[in-house]
Amino acid sequence: MSTFEQKELSFPGTRGANLRLRRGIYLLPSFMTVANMLCGFYAIMSTLRGGSTDLDNAAKSIGLAIVFDTFDGFVARATNTTSEFGKQFDSLADMVSFGIAPAVLAFTWGVRGILESDQIDIRRIHQIGWWAALIFTICCAWRLARFNIQGMAPGSGSKYFIGLPCPAAAGLIAATVHSLKYSIDDWRWSVIWMLVLAGDAALMASTVRFRSFKDISMARRQPSLTIILIALFIWLTVAYSEIALMMIASGYIAIGIALHLVRYARRHSTSRSA
Repeated sequence: MSTFEQKELSFPGTRGANLRLRRGIYLLPSFMTVANMLCGFYAIMSTLRGGSTDLDNAAKSIGLAIVFDTFDGFVARATNTTSEFGKQFDSLADMVSFGIAPAVLAFTWGVRGILESDQIDIRRIHQIGWWAALIFTICCAWRLARFNIQGMAPGSGSKYFIGLPCPAAAGLIAATVHSLKYSIDDWRWSVIWMLVLAGDAALMASTVRFRSFKDISMARRQPSLTIILIALFIWLTVAYSEIALMMIASGYIAIGIALHLVRYARRHSTSRSA
């Protein structure tokens, strides 16, 4: 087709409309990132109020931030609008929603409300809880910085993350608060909760591989049964959120650790036999 024919077939304003559409496509992932950050900010503000309903709303808001963060990456990959700016902006939003907000929520829900006891100094528990929340925040920042530099696990394509993803670590805290509702008031349970928080932080900074599910193509045709199962899964998650979200969060971490131990045992047995 000649240049003249191409001009004859074009319409006035077509190039400008395509440019505006392209800009809109680039803005769509950014809007998802802003929504993610907004949820994290709302979670922090709700936690500062300190009521049981406020803490539950904060946990729900973190869960909603995970949804926006998931669709942020999916939309960017599907529309081929990934950029270095979007990558850094997403990391900053994740730091708010999955680093600061869960740490503040974990301290408020599991440490701040413990009752006075003759057996132990409550102020010391508060200090330890403060440090546990700070370590969680630092490990989240460490995890995000490492992902921006190294990306996914080498040799796995896009199948595995290195270390526990920050949304999954925050999801465990949010699911626990949403499931149990009432704040911890016994210092013994508070100590256990701080150990869980520290373990959650350590997994983010670790080299344990966790499945990413990014290699699953949503553009392919899926069987009707798959669509029905997904719809059933969403309904169960919404209708029985306290149980379902807790099982998803803890199950994802448990399966990742179990597979890591299996891989370690295989490598150890192979090197021993060699």
